[in-house]
Amino acid sequence: MAFGLLKGKRGIITGALNDQSIAWKVAELAHAEGAKFVLSNAPVAMRMGEINKLAETTGSSIIPADATNDSDLEKLFSGAQEQLGGKLDFVLHSIGMSPNVRKGRKYDDLNYDWYKQTLDISAMSFHRMLQTANKQDALAKNASVLALSYIAAQRVFPDYGDMADAKALLESIARSWGYRLGREKGVRVNTVSQSPTMTTAGAGIKGFDGFFGFAQQMSPLGNAPAVDCANYCISLFSDLTKYVTMQNLFHDGGFSSTGVTHEVMAHFMKEE
Repeated sequence: MAFGLLKGKRGIITGALNDQSIAWKVAELAHAEGAKFVLSNAPVAMRMGEINKLAETTGSSIIPADATNDSDLEKLFSGAQEQLGGKLDFVLHSIGMSPNVRKGRKYDDLNYDWYKQTLDISAMSFHRMLQTANKQDALAKNASVLALSYIAAQRVFPDYGDMADAKALLESIARSWGYRLGREKGVRVNTVSQSPTMTTAGAGIKGFDGFFGFAQQMSPLGNAPAVDCANYCISLFSDLTKYVTMQNLFHDGGFSSTGVTHEVMAHFMKEE
């Protein structure tokens, strides 16, 4: 059921790869809620994905952009404003990749060139996007900017590797830009820390099934599905959350506040 929460709003949604992606779900729901937006992803990711199908079903255009390339981002933000007919009311950063994780390099044996790529793709790209938007004055008053994060920014998950560092940097960037853009333009900037989710990116992490199962048993409400994360993002793009900014918002079924559960304890209790 749609409520018209984003009626008349314009935006950019990055990172939609296929229908498992949270960004894909966000795009579908934003369309249902009345928004118009541009889809964007890196050229290599677009060749792997099905973004043209999403563009067709949502009536959106596509502007390819490598989020680590300033020139590409300048074209993305200027092109989006031109195609949508005005400044942007929302932006979703759903971008993350670690060559070290993909190639099985452990945290105590990182390839530092790959480490730099992890930070650039997964976190610095968020700073680049906001800096570009700010220089172009591309964000409308009271606009909302979101990036997707994970609790490994605060807690250790051994197989998450250098992506944990990237997520910590991502959340810091959101706070720093949230302060500046809030004071100057009333723009809010937040991160959403989602449950482990069965996406193409998630499945690429070693031991992901273990991540997922442990979080499921540790969360009073269970792991949050991608579509429910998308619903949360829509609420944060809407005018219902005008005073929420500089926050890392957990959308994880209660995992982040749970010390232990009976289900987890049962694995370690001795039979009487």
